[in-house]
Amino acid sequence: MAARAVVGLFLLGALPLLCLELRRGIPDLGIKDIILLCGRIFLLLALLTLIISVTTSWLNSHKSSQVYLKEEEEKNEKRQKLVRKKQQEAQGEKASRYIENVLKPHQEMKLKKLEERFYQMTGETWKLSNGHKLGGDEDVVLENQSQTSFETSNREAAKRRNLPKPSTKVSPPAKQPAQEKVPHFPEEPPATAEEVVTVALRCPSGNVLRRRFFKSCSSQVLFDWMMKIGYHTSLYSLSTSFPRRPLEVEGGWSLQDIGITVDTVLNVEEREPSN
Repeated sequence: MAARAVVGLFLLGALPLLCLELRRGIPDLGIKDIILLCGRIFLLLALLTLIISVTTSWLNSHKSSQVYLKEEEEKNEKRQKLVRKKQQEAQGEKASRYIENVLKPHQEMKLKKLEERFYQMTGETWKLSNGHKLGGDEDVVLENQSQTSFETSNREAAKRRNLPKPSTKVSPPAKQPAQEKVPHFPEEPPATAEEVVTVALRCPSGNVLRRRFFKSCSSQVLFDWMMKIGYHTSLYSLSTSFPRRPLEVEGGWSLQDIGITVDTVLNVEEREPSN
């Protein structure tokens, strides 16, 4: 193909030169002119062959480089596929070994524990035992069990004979604590009744308790009320608000006698410790 192309190009280059010379005239052509014409033709042919060889070599190198790149890409893809396949196989083997050696034993142990717990809750723990084979071994097991039961019964009987007799002494009854006398506390009169005063106790906790009493009630009822709400007379005392003074109470005095004739506020105060 290349030779034909060169010949064709040679003829195409020689035709114009021949046409020019023919115009000048054939009789005027000499040997020198023919030689020059042939040299020009060969020079043109050499240039054309050079150009053709360079272009063909460039085209072939370009095609070969493309083919080489394609082949390299295909090889790389095959290698990558092979590496991926090996990696997948290795990962699959690791996963299968992990499942066989770790997951399955763990799941079996977990199921066994759940089964044991279920049978323990239902009272069917005999299902967890492997049982005994039928035949000669069963007779040996039964004989051993009867022997052990006989020995345990003998030991229990010996223990019963050696036990001390129970004592017949009756423990004296425990002394019951003496019940504290509950002070007599009068009922609260209605607000519309006559000769009634309202007494308020201001406690150390900040609470204020109010209650109505008849003026003729005993003054001791105030201390009874204080004890009833949780403040003992040995630790706390009553005092007036203004002017501040301890409340003096006698057995036969009424509220009116100690000066409580109108609504009054009394303070519950802690007694000072005596040396």
